[in-house]
Formats: sequence, C-alpha cells, structure tokens
Amino acid sequence: MSTINPNGKEIFSVTTDFCGRPLKLEVNRVGFRTTASVLVTYGDTVVLGTAMVSSRPLVMDYFPLSIDYEEKFYAAGKISGSRFIKREGRPSDEAILIGRLIDRPIRPLFPKGYRQEVQVVSSVLSLDPTFRPDSIAMIAASAALMLAGMPFDGPVAGIRIGRVNGEFKAFLTPEEREASDLDLVVAGIASGITMVEAGANEVSEEVIAEALAWAFEAYQPAIKLQNELAKKVAPVALEYELILPNAEIQTSVDEWVDGKLGDALRKPYAERNELVSTLRWAFHAQMSEQLGADEYKAMHDEYDEAFTSALHKDVRKGIVDKSVRPDGRKLDEIRQLSSEVGILPRTHGSSIFTRGLTQAMNIITLAPLSYAQLVDSMEVTDGERTYMHHYNAPGFTVGEVRRLSGPGRREIGHGYLAERALAPVLPAREDFPYAIRSVTEIMSQNGSTSMAATCSSCLALMDAGVPLKAPVSGIAMGLMMDGDKPYVLSDIADAEDFAGDMDFKVTGTEKGITALQMDMKVHGLPVEILREALTKSKIGRAFILKHMLETLSAPRTALSEYAPRIEKIQINPDKIGAVIGKGGDVIKKITAETGAQIDIAEDGLITVAAVDTAAIEKAMNWIRALTEEPEVGTVYKGKVVSIKDFGAFVNILPGIDGMVHISELSDKRVEKVTDILTEGQIIKVRLTGIDDRGRLSLSVKDV
Repeated sequence: MSTINPNGKEIFSVTTDFCGRPLKLEVNRVGFRTTASVLVTYGDTVVLGTAMVSSRPLVMDYFPLSIDYEEKFYAAGKISGSRFIKREGRPSDEAILIGRLIDRPIRPLFPKGYRQEVQVVSSVLSLDPTFRPDSIAMIAASAALMLAGMPFDGPVAGIRIGRVNGEFKAFLTPEEREASDLDLVVAGIASGITMVEAGANEVSEEVIAEALAWAFEAYQPAIKLQNELAKKVAPVALEYELILPNAEIQTSVDEWVDGKLGDALRKPYAERNELVSTLRWAFHAQMSEQLGADEYKAMHDEYDEAFTSALHKDVRKGIVDKSVRPDGRKLDEIRQLSSEVGILPRTHGSSIFTRGLTQAMNIITLAPLSYAQLVDSMEVTDGERTYMHHYNAPGFTVGEVRRLSGPGRREIGHGYLAERALAPVLPAREDFPYAIRSVTEIMSQNGSTSMAATCSSCLALMDAGVPLKAPVSGIAMGLMMDGDKPYVLSDIADAEDFAGDMDFKVTGTEKGITALQMDMKVHGLPVEILREALTKSKIGRAFILKHMLETLSAPRTALSEYAPRIEKIQINPDKIGAVIGKGGDVIKKITAETGAQIDIAEDGLITVAAVDTAAIEKAMNWIRALTEEPEVGTVYKGKVVSIKDFGAFVNILPGIDGMVHISELSDKRVEKVTDILTEGQIIKVRLTGIDDRGRLSLSVKDV
C-alpha cells in the first residue's frame, strides 16, 4: 500500500507499547482539510482526533474552545435500539460525560487571553469491546492539538484503571470492571496530574493515592509518543494574538482598590457579596466620571476584568499571608450547616441541605423496576439504570436572569457525580425492587453544589425509606499554590474556586471514598499534594456526615403512604410463560382483576406493585398458584383427570399431574380404581416422591 496520500503527503505512524498493547498514532491518511488530524489505534479500537482553529480571534471575553466526543454505533457493529431514530443525534449522557473528561485536562493548557475559536472532536470509528475507549479518545484529541500549531502546552494523556484482587490494572475487561472496587480515570502532562475522576466502593484515601501514583507512571508512554509524533511532523506555529488585560489599567485598578479590600471584605458571604457588588458599582461610576462616559463605555469590560483580577489576588494574598479566607474562615473550617427532611408532603422522600449560601433541595421518587431507564449507547447492550440522579440549577440560583433550557454539560456532569457517590451504598434490586429517581433542585449557588446535591440526595433517600448500606457525605477541597508550598482549603466557595488552583470533590462513607473529581488550573501536581488534600477531605467529610446524621440518623423503616408498595417473588424462569400466557392473556387478566402492576425479569424475579396491599396479595397468590413447584410431603387438593386400571392421574398444580397407584387409594384392598374415584372428582393427596424423570407419586391413604 502506498505511503503517499492523494495530496502528495507521506502517510506515516509512530508506535509504542502502552499497558501491554501497541498504541499507534497515524497522520495524513484521513482528514485532509482539518488543521490537524490523527488516527489512533489501540487493539481493535480506532479513534479519529481532529482539531480545527479559526484564522482570527473572536471578539469574546472567553476562550471559545469546544471539545466533543462522538459515539458511532457502527463502531460496535450496532444499530441503535430506538424504534424511531436510527442515526446518531443528540449525544448520550455517557458521550457528554466523556467529552467533559477530555475537555477538563486540556482546557487549562492554553495561554490566558487566547481567543481563536478551537474545535476538537474525538470520533470512535471502531470499538474493541474488551475495554472502554475514553482514554484513547483523549490521546487522539491531544495528539491532534499537538500537530495544529496552536499554543497548546501539552501533550495530555489519560488512563482508566481499576483494582482487581488488590492489584491495579488499566484497560479492564467488562468482567474485570464488574469485579473491581475502583474505577479511576487519571489524566495529566509529563510533569504532573491535572484531572481525576473516580467511582469507588468505599475505598480508603491511601489506596486512592497509590492508584494516582500508579496511573501517573502508566500514562507516560502515551505522552512520549505524542512528543515523538510532533517532532516528526514539525507543525508550523500559527500566528495569534493574546487578548490580555492592559497593564496600565490593571495598575490603576490595583491603586483604586488598595485599602478597600483585605479585612474590609472578610465577611460571611451574604455580606461580602453585597459589599463586593457595591464596591464594583462605585468603581465603575468613578472610572466613568474620570474618563468620560462615552470613552469608558468602550473600555468597561477591560476595567471590570481588571477589578475581578484584583479581587482574586486579594483572596490569594489573605490565604497565603494570613491563612484567612475571604469570609474569615480558617483553612480547614466548614461553612455553617443546616438540614431538613420530609419538607414536601406528597413526594416519596425530600430534603434540604444548606451550607453557607449553597442550598440544594432533593426529591426522591420510587417506582416499579419497569420504570428503569434503558441505556442505548455505543458501548452498552440492553443496559438499564434503576437509579437516576438529575441536577437542575436555573439562573436565579446565581442571581442572574437566564433563559430556561434543558440540562447542559455542567448539569449532566454534576448529576452524574452525585449519582456515582450514592450508587455503591444502594440496596440490591432483589432486596429493594424499586426504580429510584433522585432530583436535585439547586436553590442557591456559592460553590460546591455537586457536593450539596450528594448530601441532600443521601438525606432524601433515607427520608424515603431506601435502606442504604451506609450514609454518604461530600466535600469540595481547594488549593492555593505559593511557589512550591500548597495551601489546602476545606469546603471552598466561589471566590476561592475562581482565585484558586484546584477544585477537588470527594464523597464517601465513614469507611471510604465512593466518588472523586479533581480539576487543576495549574500545569500538573505531584501525587503528594493530592494525598494531603485527600487526607484533609476525610476530616471534612466526617464533620458534614455528623451533621447529616443529627438531622436523620438512619433510613425510615416505612415508605411514604403515597409510594407504591412492591412485593417480589422468585420463580423458576421456565414458569415465566405460565404467568404471561398465550399472547399475554394471563398477565393481562391478573392485572385487570387485581389492579396491580406486574413486572417480570428474565431471571424469574417478579415484582408486583400497587398502592393497595390487598391488590398485591391477590396478584401474588394468583402467581404462586401458577408457578408453584411441587414439594414432597405437601398435601394438595387436586382434580382426578384420568383413571387407569393401575391407578389415577390427579392434577395438583397448573400443568402438573401426578399418579396415585391403586395401592395408595386406601388402607384396605381396592379391586377397581372406579370403586373409589371418578373423573373430575376433587380429592386430597400427598406428594410422596419425585423420581429422576420428574414423575410424581401421590397417595390418598397418607393424607
């Protein structure tokens, strides 16, 4: 095959060993019109990474970077299970979450003030079903950026690891993922970690720290390979202009705020936010008067950005110089906590969790298992979610006028983090056969709403009577780096998040961590600093959990009167047909006559739901009669269905007959069976035995 593409460019690749398999990066085979494109192959997974950059900067006050991950059903040899839509459309929640996973370690690596519009897309063209493709998609995105000539301070690589039988491993098979007590994604650059995402089954902080160190070393070959490819391609650096604050403007703003910040603003956030707003208005009014209204109108945004920068510098200065936070708290101090449960009368469970100015209301809805969400994605076949957490945060929660719309990437990500935090402690569906929908309505935002969503969700689940294995709390940790010295902050608020270098969210029980999410604004951190943040987060989580348990110490023992009652019965899967009937006639009749809702799983688990317990009992008895298995020693009331010279056949259960030998009809000698029995007669018989061919022996005289 030719190594020259139709445009006369050489097609070439670089390869390295990556966790036991070849990782190949190939250029110039496809994507001729892109700024840069790379085909990444690992096993049977092939991902196309493309990067496009606009030719001129946009007039915006932010960096217009979009990073997307595209699932292609054909990659897995699938056609979408949707009955009406077969082509790919709106990305699934899973695709959105992976897109965020790729975005988070890449975005901080562009210089401040870069305004060219950049679009990065990772498209999965072929899917190896033995491992998840997200880390390969991240490498594809980073490699494309490395070849695009932009001021990207990469490369970035990521890896998803688990722990099976106490050993860390990357690229786990579906079976290994099921057995693993840890699902951890770590991404970063050559010098340090920049992003962490994890779900865990109550894993200790020390194990998480060890996993971070293991993953950091494991992704290094992918970093080196991208550098090798970039050196070989030698991309031409694109011209660009950074839109940076005017140094003279910043100096004048710093002089104006001198003496007005610091201790004067170190107040509880409700008061501080009002003081900052008043100070900002006064600042703009004075600048407009000095420069003239018309001239200042054109420069308003630059001055406003400089004012915000001065606020951020003041926040850092207070923490580094005095170990005092913007609201006067100590570095490890938690904001004031308040919680309530059972606040909504008709819902199945509800709570409000308040921490400072951050407030989350959570509502729980219980339903039969048939209400579980079917998952139709490139990776999943016939999957379903019986626990769903949805997160909403409209504009009023941050004091803004904002158009109402569907959930964005942030809302989906926050909801998923809170869902992941509670999933390890939920009861098995066999023990609690309900579909559970948890909805967090954020009422006020001032930092760490995803952790408030976690805490309020836990309280609402307990209020609903869901028998959690253990309660879960969550905390957001922050970081300020002063040279090499870290200042770790517990329970960060907005001002510290905006001015800080790290946002580190940790959830867990008293026993260990259940979920983890970390994003860095600095270019990578060593594991030891992350270890310190993990250790301090445990203390903060325990403090918050203690408060939660003072509000509600354990799950309620009874469900809400408005929640459906559900009973379960396990039957032989071979008997499912007897319950359904021909064309569904039997199950339809049971439903119509009892008013109960009946759901049947392939493994023979049947759940019967109704608000009226009498309806449930009637349906359960009906199902038991249809599916009961014969038991030796049990007495049955049966119908004589046929008479032979040697005995009679009696129907004891639906579809199940046994034989009463003539010698078992009476203690006395019987000459003819018809002397004792007639067809259609109802008699009592005892099951005395079942032979190796499944034939039933019955007795009348033993009753």
